[in-house]
Amino acid sequence: MGYHEYERWKATPLEMEPDLSIVIPAYNEEERIIPTIGAIASHLSDLGITWELIVTDDGSKDQTVTLVEQLNFTNLSLLKAPQNEGKGSAVRRGMLAARGKYILFDDADNSTPVEEIEKLLYKLVYEGYDVAVGSRAAAGSQEANRTLLRRILSGGLRWMVHNLFRIGVRDTQCGFKMYRREVAQRLHTAQTIEGFSFDLEILYLAAKMGYKIVEVPVEWVDAPGSKVNTSKEVRRFLHDLLKIKLNDLRGVYANA
Repeated sequence: MGYHEYERWKATPLEMEPDLSIVIPAYNEEERIIPTIGAIASHLSDLGITWELIVTDDGSKDQTVTLVEQLNFTNLSLLKAPQNEGKGSAVRRGMLAARGKYILFDDADNSTPVEEIEKLLYKLVYEGYDVAVGSRAAAGSQEANRTLLRRILSGGLRWMVHNLFRIGVRDTQCGFKMYRREVAQRLHTAQTIEGFSFDLEILYLAAKMGYKIVEVPVEWVDAPGSKVNTSKEVRRFLHDLLKIKLNDLRGVYANA
């Protein structure tokens, strides 16, 4: 059944609102984007749901855009930015374009295997949550290949987030999150941070707006070829922690 469903998904336009949208931000991902798309399409074709895939390119300078365009899949949309604007900007564009009842944000490196998707979907469909956060810190999660330095830095940043923001989510930065569409689009419309720290702002807003958030343990592998400059992003993250707090104090989120 999976193969025939896959062929139908590639060639036949959806006739109605899809059950699920998957948004993948991409920047210079020519080595990883096709395997990731293949893994997603293979698994989703076995689930018996309607779905669309949105790759939102963030001004790649390699062959990422060309490779995705050459696939010519009917239910795969490619959003292109003229220049690099930041991961948060790429995700926002995808979220606002998505048509599914539920929307998954998924990193291009497939560090969290797509097979974990059912855990998040179950929380939204059957348990009534508005936001399901894939987590490397929740009890039952499995994390592989992460360097000692990244573990130490992540632990310190998680401690700061917990004590400064108190949003009840231990791992705000895992690139595997699912939302009800109306929730995702409200949150990303209010978003002000365009870099890697956008996740924290989105979850801070979700808690502030009273949405039901659940943290779900997932498997995660530190995939080779990461585009993240750890020391640079830590500095940006600390800067954005302050920005989020100041935004709130200044009333930036008041009408969100």
